[in-house]
Amino acid sequence: MQNQECEISGRSIQTSRRTFLKQTSVAMLAGTLSQSKLLSAAETPPGKPEARIKKAVKYQMITEPVSVLDKFKMLKDLGFDGTEIHFRSKVNPKEVRRAIDATGVQVHGFLNSSRDELKDSIDQAKYYGGTSVLVVAGRVDDKNPYDVVYQQQQAKLRKHLPYAEQQGIRLLVENVWNNFLLSPLEMARFIDELESPAAGVYFDVGNVVRFGWPEQWIRILGPRIVKLDIKEYSRKKQVDEGLWKGFQVEITEGDCNWPEIRKALSDIGYTQGWATAEVKGGDRQRLQDISERMDRALDLA
Repeated sequence: MQNQECEISGRSIQTSRRTFLKQTSVAMLAGTLSQSKLLSAAETPPGKPEARIKKAVKYQMITEPVSVLDKFKMLKDLGFDGTEIHFRSKVNPKEVRRAIDATGVQVHGFLNSSRDELKDSIDQAKYYGGTSVLVVAGRVDDKNPYDVVYQQQQAKLRKHLPYAEQQGIRLLVENVWNNFLLSPLEMARFIDELESPAAGVYFDVGNVVRFGWPEQWIRILGPRIVKLDIKEYSRKKQVDEGLWKGFQVEITEGDCNWPEIRKALSDIGYTQGWATAEVKGGDRQRLQDISERMDRALDLA
């Protein structure tokens, strides 16, 4: 790791990363490091200098049968600041760029999922003017031992972090149901060991409700959290109907304690990052409902 970083970034950058590691390690214990140390200036979109959480939806959630430009116009009309594009999304990148320029609605990130090759995703995020690539860090099962996955996923990220730094793109690991990084303390350690200011967390609020409390994760992860996925989870539906049925509940109607989540976000200084809905999409009416629910959950109205 150190040799690779020296080749790419030089002694001064290596030193700065060591300093960064020390700062974030202290933050894990004390929770005192401000969000601004990890958020770049690019996180605040042009023309929106005020400090506020920005709303987005995943692009694949927009099912209205209209052009790319009209989809972006609709997002703007409904109060969304941006969207994210998945690597499987069938879109014309040039059309998307024109829609961004015409509406001011941003593509704030690119969704890589669990693919091993991250360079293309970094390039895509850069092309759209985004600031991040969402990464799913492997999966633990009977054929993929926990310790091996831990080492493999850190190696994958370390391979691409220098290039991400050069491009001004963050590689953000999401907490998902992959039997891996099962506590906020371990997730904080995983990120800190990468020793890169380009590494961070894409925190999914609803994904931890099954076995934890989002507000606790938020305070422990602290400034490592760069972006949020917004969804709900119902423990009652989990028990009564099955594990995955817990997600079949609307934002503000599950077991997420939104007042406590908002307080935790405020405590770590998360006031101007992105919050992206990851729920069942639909037409204009459905997206309007999602927008209004996000406003209530995050007190954005």
